[in-house]
Amino acid sequence: MKGVDHIAALAVEALLVEVAATPKPGLVDRANNGAHDDMDFFTFQASAAALAPYFAEFARAGAGHEHLDTLLAQLRPIGCRAEAAMYARTQGVNTHKGVVFSFGVLLGAAGWLMAHGGRLTADAVLDAAKTICAGLCRADYGALAKDAVPTTKGQAAYLAYGLTGVRGEAEAGFPLVREYALPLYRTRRASHTPLNDVLVDVLLVLMAHNMDTNILGRRDLAALREVQREAARILTLGGMGTAAGRAAAAALDTQLIDAWISPGGSADLVAVTYFLYEMEQSDMLRSM
Repeated sequence: MKGVDHIAALAVEALLVEVAATPKPGLVDRANNGAHDDMDFFTFQASAAALAPYFAEFARAGAGHEHLDTLLAQLRPIGCRAEAAMYARTQGVNTHKGVVFSFGVLLGAAGWLMAHGGRLTADAVLDAAKTICAGLCRADYGALAKDAVPTTKGQAAYLAYGLTGVRGEAEAGFPLVREYALPLYRTRRASHTPLNDVLVDVLLVLMAHNMDTNILGRRDLAALREVQREAARILTLGGMGTAAGRAAAAALDTQLIDAWISPGGSADLVAVTYFLYEMEQSDMLRSM
């Protein structure tokens, strides 16, 4: 199915584009490795390539499934295989685990819509993702005792702060993307802002609003709040559109590297934002 393969390719493209955006405070980009000593720009390139066949599987699974509300059970085994391929290619480095989950759901949703005559708009895909993930957080976290020993960073964030991370974002239909990232992305692209600068500004708006469990996994709530405030301040300076904003973004990069803070959850949502926008703009998909 040509359209299904096309949306899978767009998702891989989104991973490659996201890691190339520079500067990304605390994150791997073309300039440095951010707050990481086990991965670099090329690690992400290799990881994205390793995930490509599984992204196509996600989309085909959605296209071949009858009911959205039972699709997640079919997507999750594909996600486990995708993670294994990622770790094999990166020699055990977690480059894309969170985004594998997000794109598994989104590609499954898009594939289902294509097979069932739905329009491939961002809102339609996000609504379908919400249906796919209904009840997910309760199923995954509801039985955890308050004094349980967490076995994952997601469980640790839930037990310590009541945060549900990428699962909660998906179950709610990716509200950070819908309410903050996509509107800013569309505005910046409409004003012919260079793509790199659009992506960095979108990262900053996500950092300003996201309760990023990646940051909490390394530091604490106070550190997260400080990152949120600084990202918001950079946007008030004009973001990548002004000299002051660009200087502040570069300074925040240095600050987060020194503090060993990486807003990886927000970076994943940048890739999601790019994917949804480019999906809507695709002439091939609009003609189907």
